[in-house]
Amino acid sequence: MMKHYWSPTPKKWRKLGDSLLAVATILAVGGIWQWDTLKDLFTVIELRAIIGTSIALGVVGKFLTNFFKEDEKTEE
Repeated sequence: MMKHYWSPTPKKWRKLGDSLLAVATILAVGGIWQWDTLKDLFTVIELRAIIGTSIALGVVGKFLTNFFKEDEKTEE
């Protein structure tokens, strides 16, 4: 499985990984930007957990898409 990490990633999986990372980044930056407003709704510990989880899931999602590889076409 690790050998697939260095193989070229298919375009659809790159798009998915980039999208996951973009959404996670937007959520995390939005959470930090609106920290004062969100403190009224959540505790500081909950906010840290939400923002940290968002960042972690985005990075993990992007990393996991590297394990997919192009199907090798076999000629008959």
